[in-house]
Amino acid sequence: MTKQIVLRRGWVGARSLVAIAGLLSLSALSMTVGKFDAGLSDLIGQIWAMVGGTPSDETVATVFWNIRLPRVLAGLAVGAALAAAGATYQGLFRNPLVSPDILGVSAGASFGAVVGIFLSLPVGVIQLMSFVGGLIAVLSVYAVATVIRNRDPVLVLVLAGIAVGAHVGAGISLIKILADPYDQLPAITHWLLGSLASVTSGDVVSILPALVVGIIPLFLLRWRMNVMTLGEEEARALGIDTGRLRVVLVLAATLITSASVSVTGIIGWIGLVIPHVARLLVGPDFVRLLPVSMALGAAYLLVADMLARSIAMIEVPLGILTATVGAPFFLWLLASGRKGWQ
Repeated sequence: MTKQIVLRRGWVGARSLVAIAGLLSLSALSMTVGKFDAGLSDLIGQIWAMVGGTPSDETVATVFWNIRLPRVLAGLAVGAALAAAGATYQGLFRNPLVSPDILGVSAGASFGAVVGIFLSLPVGVIQLMSFVGGLIAVLSVYAVATVIRNRDPVLVLVLAGIAVGAHVGAGISLIKILADPYDQLPAITHWLLGSLASVTSGDVVSILPALVVGIIPLFLLRWRMNVMTLGEEEARALGIDTGRLRVVLVLAATLITSASVSVTGIIGWIGLVIPHVARLLVGPDFVRLLPVSMALGAAYLLVADMLARSIAMIEVPLGILTATVGAPFFLWLLASGRKGWQ
């Protein structure tokens, strides 16, 4: 028995090392992709110059460390965060067809940013308003769910999220009509499509605390999350305070979603597609599902960002690329998905 445990831990450790090596290799490849001609040999030269303290080309150094590196780090962090939020929502609602948008988080964050752009506020303030908008949206959903007590709480949360998302979407449409068509409207449209093009190192630093605060509870409660997937009555019978646990999980997932959206704009489908792929690979056990979803989400967003930079003369918004893959996958889920949560 002890030998089996040791072998199992060794196998898990080996897979973790392979995943980390894969992400590092993909990150290095992403650093070499772009309109500026700076490839892998230039990246190795820059690293060697930093280690040896030798002079390097300032232009190439600026491209790598001030433009591409923040973009890669943001892709890793945001992809992992959105996938983690999606896995949490799907497990919590016991439905593989839901995503972080289910509680109107993305819509609320979008509304905050759109208002900031409409008022011509500084970038930092726009990000803050986006973050606050996402939190207000989920608090509104929970307020509705608290008032309506004579219905299934999960169903009420889902329907309230749809209603709040639709209401906020109407507000965004109104602001787009009122916005300056030559200045504000293009900026709003570009932000809503999602992109890593304008991400800076300061943006990455600003969202890291929120991502850490949100992801830590998900890891600490991953065992209880498995119990939640059994259903409301079963979880209560096993001694789980389902109401309190649901609040913690939803707030944690909302926090990391809002923080991500506040910097990159709307990048959809990751929270839907990636957790389902991870579930097909490792099963529904949230202990394994969460880290695998995060690794796949980070890798997926890096690949999408590399395609966005290279498949056309102009940069393609990430929202278009992720929807191109996510929408057909969603239809496949609807066609082939089994009834119930399994």
